[in-house]
Amino acid sequence: MSIKIRNIELGTGMPKICIPITGSTKEKIQEQLAQIQEQPFDLLEWRCDFFENVFEPEAVAEMIDLIRSYLGEKPFLFTFRTKWEGGEKEISEEAYQNLICFAAQTEKIDLIDVELFRKSELGKVLKPVMEKYQIKLVGSNHDFKKTPSSQEMIRRLIEMRENGADIPKIAVMPYDGHDVLELLRATWEFHLYDPDTPLITMAMGNIGMISRVAGETFGSAVTFGSAGACSAPGQIPAKKLQDILQILHNKVREP
Repeated sequence: MSIKIRNIELGTGMPKICIPITGSTKEKIQEQLAQIQEQPFDLLEWRCDFFENVFEPEAVAEMIDLIRSYLGEKPFLFTFRTKWEGGEKEISEEAYQNLICFAAQTEKIDLIDVELFRKSELGKVLKPVMEKYQIKLVGSNHDFKKTPSSQEMIRRLIEMRENGADIPKIAVMPYDGHDVLELLRATWEFHLYDPDTPLITMAMGNIGMISRVAGETFGSAVTFGSAGACSAPGQIPAKKLQDILQILHNKVREP
């Protein structure tokens, strides 16, 4: 089963391309939005932890308005990646939760990334807010140091789902082909275990690049492509990413 968000369906067909915006100022965010005008993408992620005024509500609201007006009917993913999971800034538990709720209350966001291993039951605490504003919760976990076993990754994906994630997400750092296979194995086995839940997985870095284009085969619904600045190692330029995904999609459909 897929999840319909505005004009796209996550969990069916080719993986959807998400481009991250990482500008530190309003001017740089505007420049990045101009750069992606000609790029192929299905949804956009604002990595607001890069934004220098992220702890000023009025500035955050202004950027949300700006991005929403640019996107039209394309889905908008709001993300504050904490320093703890590879992001740009430290943030307290209270401030993190307040920021997520503030973004939701603008009623201009479609999906919000929540680090569900940051605090036990955080997803269930935030779920009523998400439901009130009809926002999908992307439960995420990032490991920039290693690749856990496939069994451990499956356990984390299941735990995120049980804690309120509509779309569980996991990103890991591989050191060899075996690590990439563990990530792909976990993706496929979770997909078989819970086929009604779209998920997002990736192995980062150059070694893991294959995982960013293999989603249609293994079950990952979204892949992140770059349009200039990258938000994580191993991201492929969006146009090249689309070309590869289309080739693989056409081969998958051949008898």
